[in-house]
Amino acid sequence: MRPPDPTHRAAAASAPVDVVVIGHQDAAHVTDAVRSALAQGPTVGRVVAVDDGSSDGSPESLDRLAAREPRLTVLRLPTNSGGCGTPRNAGLDRVTAPYVMFLDSDDVLRPDAARVLLDAATEGDAQVAAGLCVRRELPSGREVPWQPELYTARTVIAHPSHRPRLVHDTVCVNKLYRTDFLRAHGIRFPDGPFRYEDIVFTARVLAAGPRLALVPDPVYVWHVRRSAKRLSISLDRATTDNWTSRTHACRTAHRVLRDAGRTELARAARAKFLDHELRMYVREPALRETDRLRAWWDQTRAFLAEYEAADWDRSPGTPGGLIARVLLASPEPRDLPRLRALAARPARLLPPYARAPDGTPVWSRELPLVTLEGLLTRPVCALPLTVDAEVRLGPRSSRLSLRLHDLYDRVGAAAPRGIEIEWRSREDGHPVGAGATPLSPQADGTVWTGATDLDLAPLATRGTGTWDLRLRVLFRHGASREVLAHARETHRTPRRRALPDARHGVLLVQAYATHSGALALRLAPGPRGVAAAARRRLLRFAGR
Repeated sequence: MRPPDPTHRAAAASAPVDVVVIGHQDAAHVTDAVRSALAQGPTVGRVVAVDDGSSDGSPESLDRLAAREPRLTVLRLPTNSGGCGTPRNAGLDRVTAPYVMFLDSDDVLRPDAARVLLDAATEGDAQVAAGLCVRRELPSGREVPWQPELYTARTVIAHPSHRPRLVHDTVCVNKLYRTDFLRAHGIRFPDGPFRYEDIVFTARVLAAGPRLALVPDPVYVWHVRRSAKRLSISLDRATTDNWTSRTHACRTAHRVLRDAGRTELARAARAKFLDHELRMYVREPALRETDRLRAWWDQTRAFLAEYEAADWDRSPGTPGGLIARVLLASPEPRDLPRLRALAARPARLLPPYARAPDGTPVWSRELPLVTLEGLLTRPVCALPLTVDAEVRLGPRSSRLSLRLHDLYDRVGAAAPRGIEIEWRSREDGHPVGAGATPLSPQADGTVWTGATDLDLAPLATRGTGTWDLRLRVLFRHGASREVLAHARETHRTPRRRALPDARHGVLLVQAYATHSGALALRLAPGPRGVAAAARRRLLRFAGR
């Protein structure tokens, strides 16, 4: 390797930001990540690429890039550490710039991210600057912002306790840190095979009480590869080991905040677990297996038993809080379909709607102590409403039937008048509106129904893909509530239908229930789309 040019070395030494990139067995992506850091321009002095014991050619690829780029330093760990903390700490030890950023090998920094965060930090005299992280689904390219509520405008927060919701943004890669701040407080990542190290690192940063600058600019692209042979830690949730790691990290983060005297932040972290981690894992398909469900149920109940009374005060009437109370009230797993629907976003509370002998709304007759009063005090635009949906496919016409359930008289009091219908592409988020259908009350006053023709042509024109049904219930006086349609029982065992199509000749359609019980459509237009769908099905049967 040729020695670095002294001119480049001097320029790098005076640059304000170093970037630490970590990777393991990721030769396909690591150089793209490093190049995105080098492309930040003169704001970035050095890029420290830490290879965590790879054997797939990653170190050699990095060495070849370093031979052409004097700002790149490659550090090899002889054996894999089993986590992300050790390589990040090793890179942090090599940082000489006033500020540091972190980057994972399968992601990229947005152009100008370092300068945007540096300007925010210096202008706001902040030890930490953070920007918007975008989760990009691959291969579709659909982008979903991470914790967008925090990044609506440029703002400076004098202390984390002034914005407890900061505990929700647990990733470290969309942030810039003052190096001397991290070192003065001894803030490092957990070493070794520690999963979800970001959660603990973020708690340590917040516990130190930094001044923070937030910007709405997208600065980091988090690539989500759900079909990859080797899933990322955050996606590999098929076993209870992952849940054990997650709860351990959340427990450790809570202890860090509590022991530092950051009581409000510690309680916000408890509430975040109910709203994020608990709701996410309840929807996991792996919990349909009896053995895994029982292990997860017992483990989660043990974790929730650690909550103090004040911890529950931050989650009155929330879907996550209600799910947690059901788990604590029942030693045996129960009501999984209802819990999954409640864990969805937006939440749905499925019938039956039970009452205690004194008339109090409760989860079920078997769990009368789990009351719903907090959930039902919400305005109608925030209630967990349920709209059953059923698609009936036919060669000449197809129909969509809807059924809105009352919720302890709250829906009837708001006077529903109709439902707006929208299909949204799973691949890129593209919406296709399908108008509105009026609702008619049934004789008993607990259900409103409506039906409309289903035009599949606008969906088919966008090619093969999956569409989620999103609804907006319209009430008197202008109030409304967005909901995900709940699939009727007829869609639990989906069947494909081949329908004639004027443009494509044939259209393969499947209406089915998602993991959380919502209604979705799979479409494959034309002979080519039908053949591709058949090929994917054969591969699944072959176990490939």
